[in-house]
Amino acid sequence: MNSIALKTFVGLRQSSPEGPHFAAHPRQATPHRKFRVVAGKFSPKLQGRNLRVAVVGGGPAGGAAAETLAKGGIETFLIERKLDNCKPCGGAIPLCMVGEFDLPLDIIDRRVTKMKMISPSNVAVDIGRTLKPHEYIGMVRREVLDAYLRDRAKQNGANIINGLFLKMDIPKDNNSPYVLHYSCYDGKTGAAGQKSTLEVDAVIGADGANSRVAKSIDAGDYEYAIAFQERVKIPDDKMVYYEDLAEMYVGDDVSPDFYGWVFPKCDHVAVGTGTVTHKGDIKKFQLATRKRAEDKIMGGKIIRVEAHPIPEHPRPRRLSGRVALVGDAAGYVTKCSGEGIYFAAKSGRMCAESIVEGSENGKRMVEEGDLRKYLEKWDKTYWPTYKVLDVLQKVFYRSNPAREAFVEMCADEYVQKMTFDSYLYKTVVPGNPLEDLKLAINTIGSLVRASAIRREMNKLNV
Repeated sequence: MNSIALKTFVGLRQSSPEGPHFAAHPRQATPHRKFRVVAGKFSPKLQGRNLRVAVVGGGPAGGAAAETLAKGGIETFLIERKLDNCKPCGGAIPLCMVGEFDLPLDIIDRRVTKMKMISPSNVAVDIGRTLKPHEYIGMVRREVLDAYLRDRAKQNGANIINGLFLKMDIPKDNNSPYVLHYSCYDGKTGAAGQKSTLEVDAVIGADGANSRVAKSIDAGDYEYAIAFQERVKIPDDKMVYYEDLAEMYVGDDVSPDFYGWVFPKCDHVAVGTGTVTHKGDIKKFQLATRKRAEDKIMGGKIIRVEAHPIPEHPRPRRLSGRVALVGDAAGYVTKCSGEGIYFAAKSGRMCAESIVEGSENGKRMVEEGDLRKYLEKWDKTYWPTYKVLDVLQKVFYRSNPAREAFVEMCADEYVQKMTFDSYLYKTVVPGNPLEDLKLAINTIGSLVRASAIRREMNKLNV
């Protein structure tokens, strides 16, 4: 069995009467920063090594976390089983992510500047009229984005392990290591891999909705959706239609609680849908989504079929000791829109930053309080977004008449501007009081009409 162990976990002893601190290799002084979070005064210095952290999972959350850790002086290990993973994901990223994460434009397949929202009765509303010339929604393939973020982490010093995480031994005290058990796939050990272990000071669980790290810390379960997606290669003349356009379909036929989509990629389109409440009918909803878009994807050939669980809300526990969850493992996918890529990468980076700062760039041991700063910052910044989208989903996705009202509301330019500005830049956009009042009145009117239509439809069904 391979074993990567910490040399100094055994035999640590107090080196001076001042308290439990340990010698570390001398490091160059870092420039003074105005705001700085440091480890607690009783957090021991590490002797002869830097802090060691394992990141389990190599998606956007894991890649962003590993890069930030490695840049911050942390000895970093990223464990990922499928280095060519193609997660079923619409692949939409906001404009701010391109700048925040310094993404090269050549990994962005399409720059969507137009979107069609299509109601249950096939009324189509064009969205995107308020976008400025430089603004767009990026469309990426997950296998390309994920590989890029992992490679960049490796270039900054992270150790990438092609392995399957199995379980984790929890330490009995604050300074002993977490022992990770995994199967290593190095191309020489066969399909079963080689049983290996890794000892680290802290763990970031970025291993998705079925997180084994979450199970290791008894993080609790959550409701999840099933996302189903087909990649469809369509004729070139039809691909022109989707050059800078994406489509979203709503209706009981495509999903009782979500939406169907057609998103453009480099040389094909991704056609998909999702549901929480009717998982067993997901293929039926997928067939209906293809049927709704039939005239635009006719002649297409399915080149890949993908399915994956998507969390619907954060886990009951996202932190335990020196283990924190990020991305899908933590449950960071928004309702209504199903967005997760940006929030995954952002949470991975924020968690890693809390470890870097708490450990003073890898020189000290971290404790739960250091990682908790990440959760406090995350909740303060993004919790309102999740709650608002949760309410929108409950109000507008509950029936076909409500969805008709939702699409009608999306035709309003003020709604489009507020929505796109908030999405593209991930900031709460201050509204115009008069326009907000008009929007409230129009929304109430749409919902009243939707309710009336639903009552009439119910009468017809009696």
